[in-house]
Amino acid sequence: MKIHDLLVTEISNSLDLIFFEDKQYADKVVEKALKRNKKWGSRDRKFFAESIFEVTRWWRLLNYLHEGKDTSSEEVTDLKSLWALWWYWQKNELLLEYTTLDKALIDQRIKLLNDPITKTQIPLAVRESIPNWLDKLGCMELGEVEWSLLLPALNEKASVYLRVNLLKTSAKDLQSRLKSEDDIETELITNECLKLHERKNVFITKSFLGGLFEVQDLSSQEVASFLDVQPGQRVIDACAGAGGKSLHLAVHMKNKGRIIALDIHEWKLNELKSRARRDGIDIIETRVIENSKTIKRLEESCDRLLLDVPCSGSGVIRRNPDTKWKLNSEEFERQKQLQFGLLRDYSKMLKPGGKMVYSTCSVFPSENEQQVEAFLKSDVGQKFTLIEQKRLQPNTSPGDGFYMAVFLKRNNCS
Repeated sequence: MKIHDLLVTEISNSLDLIFFEDKQYADKVVEKALKRNKKWGSRDRKFFAESIFEVTRWWRLLNYLHEGKDTSSEEVTDLKSLWALWWYWQKNELLLEYTTLDKALIDQRIKLLNDPITKTQIPLAVRESIPNWLDKLGCMELGEVEWSLLLPALNEKASVYLRVNLLKTSAKDLQSRLKSEDDIETELITNECLKLHERKNVFITKSFLGGLFEVQDLSSQEVASFLDVQPGQRVIDACAGAGGKSLHLAVHMKNKGRIIALDIHEWKLNELKSRARRDGIDIIETRVIENSKTIKRLEESCDRLLLDVPCSGSGVIRRNPDTKWKLNSEEFERQKQLQFGLLRDYSKMLKPGGKMVYSTCSVFPSENEQQVEAFLKSDVGQKFTLIEQKRLQPNTSPGDGFYMAVFLKRNNCS
């Protein structure tokens, strides 16, 4: 494959935006770069995006291989050279025009990393390319053995799952259409889920533009069934964001009833409106959470309540590798306080006899089981009964790391 200098320069500039200049999110940096370079072909676009996400994923390890020591406090600023190292690490030719590194020295370091015995000389946090505080947290919460098994899975490339819009088509019909119209191969996972054989830009297909599917991880797709929504019910999605789960709930409700999608960001809810129109869904009402009165007005008003709360995002690190570099211990603690507050305050919107699901895309018990335990001991939580809880880990299940717990709110007389 011929590598154009323009591509490498754009990769270097983009990595600078992610790690140094503005600390921007990798997916947004990639999106903007692709919009600036509309003349790139599909091969160059794929190559650019993969380079950004994979160098971001292996940032700390690549710095180590580049310098021969841990550089957690002094990161490599020659980003073209760092990219060239990653490219060579993937068993490609070492492009000497982008680096002054000695090939023999690099080979020696890579050999050390690949040898089952000598690689133990490199700290786990460096080998698996995570910050020290996150490594300590994982060992503390999950134990060293489970954490060491989980980390490699968090560094794998994430599979792409399509959630079929059963209001418009079936999984088999969508599978056939994608193959015939776009030459996109998929695997049938469930009656409403397909898995891509290889990454492709599915957002430009007629099927997507026609609202026949949404991109949604397999683990996330379990929430709708867990909440047990029924046609005709009144449902609140209290942290809806851009509404992927709201749309799925509407499908399970056969587009009958009412879903109130709440969020503090109006722009996310506007995106949900657009997605709902494309999917042929008209039962979703969006409301911006302006203050506590928004929640107060909805007290005991819904049959089902979804609290998909803000969290560390540790379960989706393989999908969003820059998460581990953007997060810190202070923000992690703040998120946990927010989660408990949302459980305590937002759960009041559920009617007696109704069901509530609390969910996160985190692998850590302190955001999951421990939050549930604390909530059940609170004054508000004593009105609820925990029915079931489920934790999905990327090393033991095919989807992202995810947690969900379903509660029943007891009737006032019980």
